[in-house]
Order: sequence, then structure tokens, then C-alpha cells
Amino acid sequence: MRMTYIRNGETLGLERALCNGCGRCIAVCPHAVLAMVDQKAQIVDSEACMECGACSNNCETGAITVKAGVGCAAAVISGMIRGTAPQCGCGGASYDGRHVGAGPQKSGCGG
Repeated sequence: MRMTYIRNGETLGLERALCNGCGRCIAVCPHAVLAMVDQKAQIVDSEACMECGACSNNCETGAITVKAGVGCAAAVISGMIRGTAPQCGCGGASYDGRHVGAGPQKSGCGG
């Protein structure tokens, strides 16, 4: 089942001209948001982006930008800290704290 996290990956950005094709962003993305196309990264599934920031943190050229700490990733972390079921607020999906990192247990965020 395909999960939708953030509609259109609101804070995810890619400047392909800056990409050196190292592939680090693809290796660290937990949801295959990026793929290598013509030896450069390309956003292929922005709605699967949970805005965790792994891609931008590992981009040595600064080609990828994302405002980490928003969206579903922040909801999961906040829920863990508070001891509550996280709510991302973009579609009513809730998460089971025992399955953090496994994604939504119901409909998926944004839907």
C-alpha cells in the first residue's frame, strides 16, 4: 500500500544543476522520494516525503532543501515525547506509537 505523507512535499526542493550525482540522498530517503535520472537526483514521489531532512542533511552540494521538523516526521517525534498518538494534521491519520517509523497504520497522511 502506497502511503501519502505530505501533499506535494511542501518544503522539499531540488536544484538539479547543483546535483553532483553522488546518490546519498537516494540512499538515505526512507520512502524513495528521489531517484537517479540522467546521473542526477530527481524528485519522483513528492507526496511520499515525510520531510525528515535526511536527504538535505546528506547533500554535499546543497542541491536539496527541505524544512525538517514539519509534517509527519515531526508528528511522530512529538507523539513519542508526549507519550501520545501523533497527529500530523494533514488528513487525520493517526499513528500507533509502537510502530514508529513504519508509517501510518490507517489511511496515510494527506488523504
